[in-house]
Amino acid sequence: MELDEGSVGDLVALGLARYEARVYLALVARESYTAAEVAREADVPRQRVYDVLDALVRRRLASTSPGRVARFSAVTPELALTRLMAVQRESLDRMERVSEGLAAALQPIWSDGRTRTDPLDYIDVLRDPKAIAERFADIQRQARRELLSFCRPPLLASAENAEGIKAVRRLRRAGGTVRAVYTTGALADAVVLANVRSFAEAGEEARFAAELPLKLIIADGSLVLCDMPDPVAGAASSTTLYIEHPALAGCLRLAFQTVWESAATAGEVGEMGEVGEAGVREQGPEAR
Repeated sequence: MELDEGSVGDLVALGLARYEARVYLALVARESYTAAEVAREADVPRQRVYDVLDALVRRRLASTSPGRVARFSAVTPELALTRLMAVQRESLDRMERVSEGLAAALQPIWSDGRTRTDPLDYIDVLRDPKAIAERFADIQRQARRELLSFCRPPLLASAENAEGIKAVRRLRRAGGTVRAVYTTGALADAVVLANVRSFAEAGEEARFAAELPLKLIIADGSLVLCDMPDPVAGAASSTTLYIEHPALAGCLRLAFQTVWESAATAGEVGEMGEVGEAGVREQGPEAR
């Protein structure tokens, strides 16, 4: 017997297993079948057909007639479908009750979670030099009003630091502020001198201090990138922190301004016997 696969699929959607659907449709086509006959008609393995028929009888979708050889008949399709729909409705009602209870239990937890944050979710700890250089480039790109830096060796960016030069020019065109403090001792390094000159030509204001506590960059009073040298290992071991925290950035900005006010200009450095303003202009640059 050729069964309508569409009807088989519909019965499966209503909760029957595929073999159950095939056997029920075969039973509908005749008054009654033996197990062997319906297995053949429904194209169901004979070793499986007894379990399938028992399941249909338990579901009250088929009935059995006792005798020397048991015969099986389908209940009317209208009754069978009514019974299948009743089971589906009961299952849906049960799922709705479970869903309502689960929603009631989870909603307060969800609402509470919206008011909590990880106490350190505004801090990224960076140790990989490549990741540090990438974040340094990012903070320069993100700056919109102000970029403040403590620049001390070793430098963070590549020799060109095109991203930094671009950021300085962009900020100065927009009327922003770009200031950097370098160590006077580092000016003996031709690479640092080149860096100072390159950034000065782009519009950066530079000053010089005998010592700087750490490498630091602050963007717009809210983003911070700074290194944290190991107090035991010193400069040989360092961790870099990227922090999005306006209050902390504001405190570090005040610290920068204090150092800036006491730092020397290029001309003053020259008067102290170090590389002078002309020397700074004559050399040629790089990145921090």
